[in-house]
Amino acid sequence: MAEDQGSPESSGGEAMTGRREERVTINKEFESYDAFINEYVTNISRTGVFVRSKTPLAVGTKVNLRFTVIMDDIETVEGVGEVVRVHDDPQGMGVVFTELSSYSKGLIDKLLTSQGHRASRD
Repeated sequence: MAEDQGSPESSGGEAMTGRREERVTINKEFESYDAFINEYVTNISRTGVFVRSKTPLAVGTKVNLRFTVIMDDIETVEGVGEVVRVHDDPQGMGVVFTELSSYSKGLIDKLLTSQGHRASRD
């Protein structure tokens, strides 16, 4: 994930990054595709993800997302999102993607296609 080019408080930081709010980094490393889906994410779509967390962030929090999964190879989905809802049961937060590279969008498509194919075989 690209590093922050400066904080909004620093001179010119907002102009350089276009950011008005701080972001919190969510960096989860996953051992396998199944662990990614079953242990941490209960819902993933092309527009967002639900992240299980004992300490969910507040609605409106900007987050840097980084998910590493093993598919055919080790792949990393990176992007920026915003917390849009918080749940107590299961404990976690819904995050909508606000920025994803074309590569990360392609990985998510591949994950969803693979998951759909698995479900149809079960």
